[in-house]
Amino acid sequence: MDFSPEHLRWSLLQLILLVVSIGIHEFGHAWVADLRGDPLPRLQGRVTLNPLAHADPIGTLLIPGIMIFFSPGFGLIGWGKPVQISLPNPATRRMDDILITLAGPAMNLVLCLVFVLVGLALGVSFDGNLGRFLASGMLMNIGLFCFNLIPIPPLDGSRIFYRLGLYSLELFTTLSQYGFIILIILINLPGFSGVLRYLQLLILSPFLWVWPGR
Repeated sequence: MDFSPEHLRWSLLQLILLVVSIGIHEFGHAWVADLRGDPLPRLQGRVTLNPLAHADPIGTLLIPGIMIFFSPGFGLIGWGKPVQISLPNPATRRMDDILITLAGPAMNLVLCLVFVLVGLALGVSFDGNLGRFLASGMLMNIGLFCFNLIPIPPLDGSRIFYRLGLYSLELFTTLSQYGFIILIILINLPGFSGVLRYLQLLILSPFLWVWPGR
Protein backbone atom coordinates (compact mmCIF):
# COMPACT_ATOMS: atom_id res chain seq x y z
CA MET A 1 0.00 0.00 0.00
CA ASP A 2 1.51 3.30 -1.14
CA PHE A 3 1.30 6.29 1.20
CA SER A 4 3.94 8.39 -0.51
CA PRO A 5 3.20 12.11 -0.99
CA GLU A 6 3.09 11.61 -4.78
CA HIS A 7 0.50 8.83 -4.49
CA LEU A 8 -1.62 10.85 -2.06
CA ARG A 9 -1.52 13.95 -4.29
CA TRP A 10 -2.43 11.96 -7.38
CA SER A 11 -5.21 10.08 -5.57
CA LEU A 12 -6.69 13.38 -4.37
CA LEU A 13 -6.60 14.75 -7.93
CA GLN A 14 -8.33 11.60 -9.16
CA LEU A 15 -11.06 11.97 -6.56
CA ILE A 16 -11.58 15.64 -7.46
CA LEU A 17 -11.79 14.69 -11.14
CA LEU A 18 -14.41 12.06 -10.34
CA VAL A 19 -16.50 14.42 -8.19
CA VAL A 20 -16.48 17.05 -10.95
CA SER A 21 -17.22 14.50 -13.69
CA ILE A 22 -20.14 12.99 -11.78
CA GLY A 23 -21.42 16.49 -11.01
CA ILE A 24 -21.32 17.45 -14.70
CA HIS A 25 -23.16 14.22 -15.54
CA GLU A 26 -25.98 14.94 -13.08
CA PHE A 27 -26.10 18.59 -14.15
CA GLY A 28 -26.75 17.36 -17.70
CA HIS A 29 -29.84 15.48 -16.55
CA ALA A 30 -31.11 18.48 -14.56
CA TRP A 31 -30.37 21.04 -17.28
CA VAL A 32 -32.17 19.17 -20.05
CA ALA A 33 -35.10 18.44 -17.73
CA ASP A 34 -35.30 22.18 -17.08
CA LEU A 35 -35.15 22.90 -20.82
CA ARG A 36 -37.98 20.41 -21.41
CA GLY A 37 -40.23 22.23 -18.95
CA ASP A 38 -39.76 20.09 -15.85
CA PRO A 39 -39.66 22.45 -12.82
CA LEU A 40 -38.56 19.87 -10.24
CA PRO A 41 -34.76 19.89 -10.74
CA ARG A 42 -34.61 23.70 -10.48
CA LEU A 43 -36.82 23.68 -7.39
CA GLN A 44 -34.42 21.19 -5.80
CA GLY A 45 -31.35 23.26 -6.70
CA ARG A 46 -29.97 20.78 -9.21
CA VAL A 47 -29.64 23.08 -12.25
CA THR A 48 -26.14 24.11 -11.18
CA LEU A 49 -22.55 23.30 -12.13
CA ASN A 50 -21.58 23.13 -8.46
CA PRO A 51 -20.52 19.46 -8.14
CA LEU A 52 -21.32 19.40 -4.43
CA ALA A 53 -25.01 19.88 -5.24
CA HIS A 54 -24.92 16.55 -7.06
CA ALA A 55 -22.59 14.62 -4.74
CA ASP A 56 -23.75 11.61 -2.78
CA PRO A 57 -21.68 11.30 0.43
CA ILE A 58 -21.26 7.56 0.01
CA GLY A 59 -21.38 7.08 -3.76
CA THR A 60 -19.37 10.14 -4.80
CA LEU A 61 -16.94 10.53 -1.91
CA LEU A 62 -16.59 7.59 0.48
CA ILE A 63 -16.57 4.50 -1.76
CA PRO A 64 -14.63 6.06 -4.68
CA GLY A 65 -12.22 7.64 -2.20
CA ILE A 66 -11.45 4.30 -0.58
CA MET A 67 -11.00 2.65 -3.98
CA ILE A 68 -8.75 5.40 -5.34
CA PHE A 69 -6.55 5.74 -2.25
CA PHE A 70 -6.32 2.13 -1.12
CA SER A 71 -7.23 -0.11 -4.09
CA PRO A 72 -6.18 1.72 -7.27
CA GLY A 73 -6.13 -1.51 -9.29
CA PHE A 74 -9.67 -2.49 -8.29
CA GLY A 75 -12.65 -1.62 -10.49
CA LEU A 76 -13.75 1.93 -9.66
CA ILE A 77 -17.41 2.59 -9.06
CA GLY A 78 -19.16 5.78 -8.00
CA TRP A 79 -22.44 7.58 -8.41
CA GLY A 80 -24.06 10.93 -7.79
CA LYS A 81 -27.30 11.99 -6.18
CA PRO A 82 -30.02 11.04 -8.71
CA VAL A 83 -31.83 13.95 -10.35
CA GLN A 84 -35.54 13.69 -9.62
CA ILE A 85 -37.87 14.51 -12.50
CA SER A 86 -41.65 14.83 -12.76
CA LEU A 87 -42.14 14.72 -16.57
CA PRO A 88 -45.17 17.05 -16.42
CA ASN A 89 -46.00 17.00 -20.16
CA PRO A 90 -47.95 13.80 -21.02
CA ALA A 91 -47.70 14.38 -24.78
CA THR A 92 -43.89 14.44 -24.76
CA ARG A 93 -43.18 12.37 -21.64
CA ARG A 94 -41.45 9.48 -23.42
CA MET A 95 -39.19 11.69 -25.54
CA ASP A 96 -38.49 14.00 -22.60
CA ASP A 97 -37.36 11.05 -20.52
CA ILE A 98 -35.07 9.75 -23.29
CA LEU A 99 -33.45 13.16 -23.83
CA ILE A 100 -33.03 13.80 -20.10
CA THR A 101 -31.48 10.37 -19.63
CA LEU A 102 -29.10 10.75 -22.58
CA ALA A 103 -27.96 14.17 -21.36
CA GLY A 104 -25.90 12.74 -18.50
CA PRO A 105 -23.58 10.54 -20.60
CA ALA A 106 -23.50 13.24 -23.29
CA MET A 107 -22.05 15.72 -20.79
CA ASN A 108 -19.29 13.24 -19.94
CA LEU A 109 -18.50 12.92 -23.64
CA VAL A 110 -18.32 16.71 -23.95
CA LEU A 111 -16.06 16.95 -20.88
CA CYS A 112 -13.82 14.23 -22.32
CA LEU A 113 -13.46 16.23 -25.53
CA VAL A 114 -12.62 19.35 -23.51
CA PHE A 115 -9.69 17.51 -21.91
CA VAL A 116 -8.59 16.28 -25.34
CA LEU A 117 -8.77 19.74 -26.92
CA VAL A 118 -6.88 21.37 -24.04
CA GLY A 119 -4.14 18.77 -24.42
CA LEU A 120 -3.93 19.32 -28.17
CA ALA A 121 -3.97 23.11 -27.82
CA LEU A 122 -1.18 23.12 -25.23
CA GLY A 123 0.84 20.46 -27.01
CA VAL A 124 1.57 18.57 -23.79
CA SER A 125 2.79 14.97 -23.74
CA PHE A 126 1.53 12.14 -21.56
CA ASP A 127 4.90 12.05 -19.81
CA GLY A 128 4.42 15.30 -17.89
CA ASN A 129 2.14 15.92 -14.92
CA LEU A 130 -0.26 18.11 -16.91
CA GLY A 131 -0.49 15.57 -19.72
CA ARG A 132 -1.09 12.80 -17.22
CA PHE A 133 -3.85 14.84 -15.57
CA LEU A 134 -5.56 15.62 -18.90
CA ALA A 135 -5.28 12.00 -20.02
CA SER A 136 -6.79 10.86 -16.75
CA GLY A 137 -9.67 13.29 -17.15
CA MET A 138 -10.48 12.21 -20.68
CA LEU A 139 -10.23 8.49 -19.85
CA MET A 140 -12.40 8.90 -16.77
CA ASN A 141 -15.11 10.73 -18.70
CA ILE A 142 -15.11 8.45 -21.72
CA GLY A 143 -15.32 5.64 -19.18
CA LEU A 144 -18.35 7.24 -17.54
CA PHE A 145 -19.90 7.78 -20.97
CA CYS A 146 -19.53 4.12 -21.97
CA PHE A 147 -20.34 2.70 -18.55
CA ASN A 148 -23.55 4.69 -18.07
CA LEU A 149 -24.91 3.43 -21.39
CA ILE A 150 -24.78 -0.19 -20.20
CA PRO A 151 -28.44 -1.34 -20.16
CA ILE A 152 -28.49 -2.49 -16.55
CA PRO A 153 -30.34 -0.51 -13.84
CA PRO A 154 -29.71 1.94 -12.34
CA LEU A 155 -27.54 3.05 -15.27
CA ASP A 156 -28.93 5.40 -17.92
CA GLY A 157 -28.74 2.78 -20.65
CA SER A 158 -31.39 0.65 -18.97
CA ARG A 159 -33.89 3.52 -18.85
CA ILE A 160 -33.24 4.29 -22.52
CA PHE A 161 -33.85 0.62 -23.38
CA TYR A 162 -37.11 0.72 -21.41
CA ARG A 163 -38.34 3.93 -23.02
CA LEU A 164 -37.46 2.60 -26.50
CA GLY A 165 -39.52 -0.52 -25.83
CA LEU A 166 -36.49 -2.84 -25.72
CA TYR A 167 -37.27 -3.74 -22.10
CA SER A 168 -40.74 -4.55 -20.84
CA LEU A 169 -41.80 -2.96 -17.57
CA GLU A 170 -41.60 -6.40 -15.93
CA LEU A 171 -38.03 -6.99 -17.12
CA PHE A 172 -36.96 -3.46 -16.20
CA THR A 173 -38.42 -3.89 -12.70
CA THR A 174 -36.77 -7.28 -12.23
CA LEU A 175 -33.37 -6.03 -13.37
CA SER A 176 -33.70 -3.04 -11.06
CA GLN A 177 -33.81 -5.36 -8.04
CA TYR A 178 -30.44 -6.96 -8.83
CA GLY A 179 -28.76 -4.36 -11.01
CA PHE A 180 -26.24 -3.09 -8.48
CA ILE A 181 -24.97 -6.60 -7.68
CA ILE A 182 -24.72 -7.44 -11.39
CA LEU A 183 -22.70 -4.27 -12.01
CA ILE A 184 -20.28 -4.92 -9.14
CA ILE A 185 -19.56 -8.35 -10.61
CA LEU A 186 -19.30 -7.10 -14.19
CA ILE A 187 -16.85 -4.28 -13.61
CA ASN A 188 -14.43 -6.66 -11.94
CA LEU A 189 -14.51 -9.30 -14.67
CA PRO A 190 -11.30 -8.96 -16.72
CA GLY A 191 -13.10 -9.69 -19.99
CA PHE A 192 -15.82 -7.12 -19.37
CA SER A 193 -13.34 -4.46 -18.31
CA GLY A 194 -11.32 -5.23 -21.43
CA VAL A 195 -14.33 -4.67 -23.67
CA LEU A 196 -15.03 -1.33 -22.00
CA ARG A 197 -11.41 -0.23 -22.41
CA TYR A 198 -11.51 -1.24 -26.07
CA LEU A 199 -14.63 0.88 -26.66
CA GLN A 200 -13.05 3.83 -24.87
CA LEU A 201 -9.87 3.66 -26.93
CA LEU A 202 -11.88 3.17 -30.12
CA ILE A 203 -13.72 6.43 -29.48
CA LEU A 204 -10.55 8.26 -28.44
CA SER A 205 -8.20 6.81 -31.07
CA PRO A 206 -8.55 9.68 -33.61
CA PHE A 207 -7.56 12.18 -30.92
CA LEU A 208 -4.80 10.05 -29.41
CA TRP A 209 -3.27 9.63 -32.86
CA VAL A 210 -2.67 13.36 -33.22
CA TRP A 211 -1.80 14.01 -29.55
CA PRO A 212 1.72 15.46 -29.52
CA GLY A 213 4.37 13.35 -27.85
CA ARG A 214 1.98 10.53 -27.08
